[in-house]
Amino acid sequence: MATRLRFHELESATGRGRAAGPSRIAAAILIAVFVLSIERPAKTQPVEGFYKRKQIRWVVGTAAGQDYDLWSRLIARHMVRFMPGNPSMVVENMPGAGHILASNYLFNTAARDGTVIGMVSRNMTDAAVMGLPNVRFDPGKFNWVGSPEISNRVMFVNPAAGIGAVPDLFERELIVGAPGGVQGVTAAPILLKNLLGMKLRIVQGYHSPNDVVLAIARGEVGAVVISIGGPESARRQQWVASGQLRPLFNMEPQPLPKLDAPTIFDFLKTEEQRQVLTFFSNNVLLGRPVMAPPDVPPGRVAVLRRAFDATMGDEVFRKEAGSMGFELAPKSGEQIAALVAAALATPKEIVKKAEIASSLN
Repeated sequence: MATRLRFHELESATGRGRAAGPSRIAAAILIAVFVLSIERPAKTQPVEGFYKRKQIRWVVGTAAGQDYDLWSRLIARHMVRFMPGNPSMVVENMPGAGHILASNYLFNTAARDGTVIGMVSRNMTDAAVMGLPNVRFDPGKFNWVGSPEISNRVMFVNPAAGIGAVPDLFERELIVGAPGGVQGVTAAPILLKNLLGMKLRIVQGYHSPNDVVLAIARGEVGAVVISIGGPESARRQQWVASGQLRPLFNMEPQPLPKLDAPTIFDFLKTEEQRQVLTFFSNNVLLGRPVMAPPDVPPGRVAVLRRAFDATMGDEVFRKEAGSMGFELAPKSGEQIAALVAAALATPKEIVKKAEIASSLN
């Protein structure tokens, strides 16, 4: 409507009702082009022009130096090479509540124009499905960009704790350290305690998983359930080689070829246990998911996804990732979106069982 009004004004200004000379016609055309250009909605702006020299914020749900942070900074350094308009990318740490703070920010507060993306815990989808406190986001509405790896969860024990095999956990108490929140390093031992009846005493409040490992070295706790993958994996392999820690089991249905330990699924006794632990372990497939907020224009989501995919296949990136100890197992944004949709479709009775089993109350 506004464009029509301006054309009416142009006709009046250029001599409507009388012969218009060539100069007036040319002036009208130039003004019309200008009006159309300034009234074109921002969402139709070409992607190349939109990202030109912009700064993209990458929000990560952990403190600096942790696995998610290291992945984020590595990918950000390379991903901008594959984006139109030569943008820059800066990583911002937003730790809190086991990634819930960052997830809530990305869903409710962050700009929805393609200039903000983030990486949060794979557990955030389960947290939303179970309706955990303070969750104010819908995973199905995020625009998923991709994931660089799959990391597995493993219980590591200090040999001095006196636990030689999994059956011992049903006979003797083991103190397990955890940061708190809803991330896997905390949720896993709670599930093992409540669902399987393991005699675990869980001490929460550590700043990070690595702080739990330091607590093991000080003798404060005897075990931790922690992910293996990325540069931290090499460090954890050193713990094993030095005898500081020993892998007891992994939390996924299949044992890990690189790990001389069984899967916890070998020790399940009921179908309910299997259903709940399968639900819990499925989020491992989400890896370290990267997303954009809801309502980002589809063209910009496509650019972010293409840039991410190109980064994962780039030899320079892959070489640097290998030098840092990362093991790449990338998934596309479309694949992550499908996995999230499957998690959201989990039967309510299984979700309820998982919710009860993962609560310390």
